[in-house]
Amino acid sequence: MHARAADFLRGLRLYEESRATGADAEATERAARALRMASRRIGGTLHTFRPLLDPGWADGLRTELAWLAETLTREHACASRLGRLLDALARLSGTAPGTGAMPGAVPVPRHTAPGPGTASGPAAGRSGALAVGTARAGALLERRLTLAKTRAHSATLDALGSARFHAVADAVALLASDLPLRPPAAARAGDVLLPVADDAERRLVEAAAALPLGRAGHPYTEDTPFTGLPAEAAQDAPWNRVRQLLRLHRYALEVLEALRPGAAPPALARAGGLLDRHRDAAEAAEAAAEAAGTPRIAPATAYALGVLHADQRHEVEAVRFAFQEIWPGSLAVRTRIP
Repeated sequence: MHARAADFLRGLRLYEESRATGADAEATERAARALRMASRRIGGTLHTFRPLLDPGWADGLRTELAWLAETLTREHACASRLGRLLDALARLSGTAPGTGAMPGAVPVPRHTAPGPGTASGPAAGRSGALAVGTARAGALLERRLTLAKTRAHSATLDALGSARFHAVADAVALLASDLPLRPPAAARAGDVLLPVADDAERRLVEAAAALPLGRAGHPYTEDTPFTGLPAEAAQDAPWNRVRQLLRLHRYALEVLEALRPGAAPPALARAGGLLDRHRDAAEAAEAAAEAAGTPRIAPATAYALGVLHADQRHEVEAVRFAFQEIWPGSLAVRTRIP
């Protein structure tokens, strides 16, 4: 915990220095990322090892760290989502560098007819509709997400200049030197840490067991219907919960690493990376669908956004399939520390 608090304070210093010296956006982003990661790790550790800590103090600090991490995440998430969507549009339209049209990868729009002197058939309808709609869809997404990114940037600046943030920084600074432990924490480290870490693992295993992994073994096809954003969000929610519990489990294993190196298996990092991709693709699909609901957009633009939505849902299903293939072997045998 002391090491994570030191990471937080180091990230804060880097952020303040980058702002004071007018450093480039990349340096500022690195500092913000360090703050985000430290906030999440401290908050996750407080959550998992709460039985060993003063509960009122742990809950209060964890709430504030969650607020900070969420605030710092929004700007980065908007920029990342825009890049993902624009790259996917370029790939789907065959304009990405080093790519060509992908026959069969994009459904043909209904009621598409070839123009005079053009090739007929599905390839012509596909490329023609996307050529018209892709640029406008990209411009629409860029306007929407750039506006969201600007608002998130302003919110971040407001948050980092607020009394609330300074109170959080002060609490973390104290955490680096003084951790309010409950009496049970005075026992042998292995005796008190392992039961709590095992409980975090149990919650993860139970949540993963509830996932429709059998369904994840079947590929997503072009004929899979669009069930609507609320339905998709409900389908994604259990996967997001497993992602969060997996992250907490990994943070708990990082604590155990100090007692026994190698407590965290590398496969867990791969499983976590897959679930991060799942979240990113699902949120990108939602952004595309919401943009398609913009009033008075051209049919070709709506078509391109629909293709983009389907592409990102393909990615969601592909990640689920990859996860169900590696998950049983990802979870380590429970670590026992002599």
